[in-house]
Amino acid sequence: MSNKEENALRYRRAQSVTKAEEITEKEKKARNSQLDKPIHKPRDSLFSWSSEFTNFTGLVNWGFLLLTIGGVRLCLENFLKYGIRVNPFEWIIVVTGYHEGQSHHYPSVILLIFSVVPAVFALLVEKAIARDVISSKMGVSVQIFNIISTVSLPVIVLNFKGQQFSFVGITTVCLIYLVLFLKLWSYVQTNHWCRQGMKAKQFKNKLRRQSLSAPNWKSEDDIDLSPGLVKYPHNLNLKDLFYFLLAPTLCYELNFPRTTRIRKRFLIKRLLEVVFGINLVLALFQQWMIPSVKNAVDPFSELDMIKMTERLLKLAVPNHLIWLCLFYLSFHSFLNLMGELLHFADRNFYNDWWNATNIAVFWNTWNMPVHVWAVRHVYKPITEMGYSRALASIVVFFISAFFHEYLVSVPLQMFRIWAFLGMMVQPPLSIISKVVEVKVGSRWGNIIVWSSLILGQPLAIMMYYHDYALEHFTPK
Repeated sequence: MSNKEENALRYRRAQSVTKAEEITEKEKKARNSQLDKPIHKPRDSLFSWSSEFTNFTGLVNWGFLLLTIGGVRLCLENFLKYGIRVNPFEWIIVVTGYHEGQSHHYPSVILLIFSVVPAVFALLVEKAIARDVISSKMGVSVQIFNIISTVSLPVIVLNFKGQQFSFVGITTVCLIYLVLFLKLWSYVQTNHWCRQGMKAKQFKNKLRRQSLSAPNWKSEDDIDLSPGLVKYPHNLNLKDLFYFLLAPTLCYELNFPRTTRIRKRFLIKRLLEVVFGINLVLALFQQWMIPSVKNAVDPFSELDMIKMTERLLKLAVPNHLIWLCLFYLSFHSFLNLMGELLHFADRNFYNDWWNATNIAVFWNTWNMPVHVWAVRHVYKPITEMGYSRALASIVVFFISAFFHEYLVSVPLQMFRIWAFLGMMVQPPLSIISKVVEVKVGSRWGNIIVWSSLILGQPLAIMMYYHDYALEHFTPK
């Protein structure tokens, strides 16, 4: 090795030693600064609400995993105890009410087809009023009779032909006729408002009762210039009526908001959800719900509070799961499917009811078609007549309670008031939940809402089935 190479090597070694010494000095300074830095400072634990920590993703995943494991265990327990109870071939029989050896095989289907008659009759009466064939006062009286007859028809038919109907079949019929009742109420009342507006020549008032959702209008002042706007009485035709009957809304308007095209992927997704959802609900009902309800009869007959509580909690799981499936199936899948097919643009079928902090918020957000109908056709007309809001709210809950009872007592062919009382309890429960929300916090108000949903429904189901079993069966 030459002298130059040796000198270069010594120089590199010296540089490396110098850098190592510099690093050591930096580490010493860093250690000293860490020693000087305080370890403790004022702060809350992460589980304290005051800590403002919100990232609980891991715990949410843990909860879903735990629920999944518990659900799988319950499914295995159910299969081991009851075997496979799902029988798709019975579903058509259950829905249609078919019975072998009987001359009229499909009473539920026949009633569903007949539902067109009162709707067409309502249209004919409206046309007669518009052309002054009959007076408005007489026409309204006839319409009221037609509407009441519509909702009473399933009760009358069931009284004479009750043995030919299945529970699911007659429940479907009652639900369809109830929807028809609400739609015809809106149809008749809206046309009545239109006639009042024309006679009084109050254009603004008439507009308030009609829809401004025409394709080309820009403001109320330009509404007459819009060529696409339907005006009374040109709306009185079969096409307009049947569109309203099929549209996913309960409130009639002369002009509905429309979409310009059908989204094929969206439509196929909703169709698959409807088909799969119906089969899932029926399977859960056969496999899980029916055995749980049957096993609850004896504890209720014996008034054994411990066993009643155990059966209530056991029934709460399948009942709530089926209720959630029915909500998604009805309010998202089916109504969006109909809206897409009919180019119906208003898809506000539900709001974020799962975040409701009191009972009143839940009832105002979970079923928007019924809520909007109640506000438009019951609440506002009552308050406009000078009555208080509290009275209008009580009337709305009374009507809702009556039809909840109608959907249960009529199919069961026995009159009980458990569903009616359950609905009438909602106003005081709403007051309690509001007090809890203000005094304790919105989280506890939301817990009360979920508790009423999870525990209230299975309690009513067990009470109805207990009374039904006492009338038709002999408990063990």
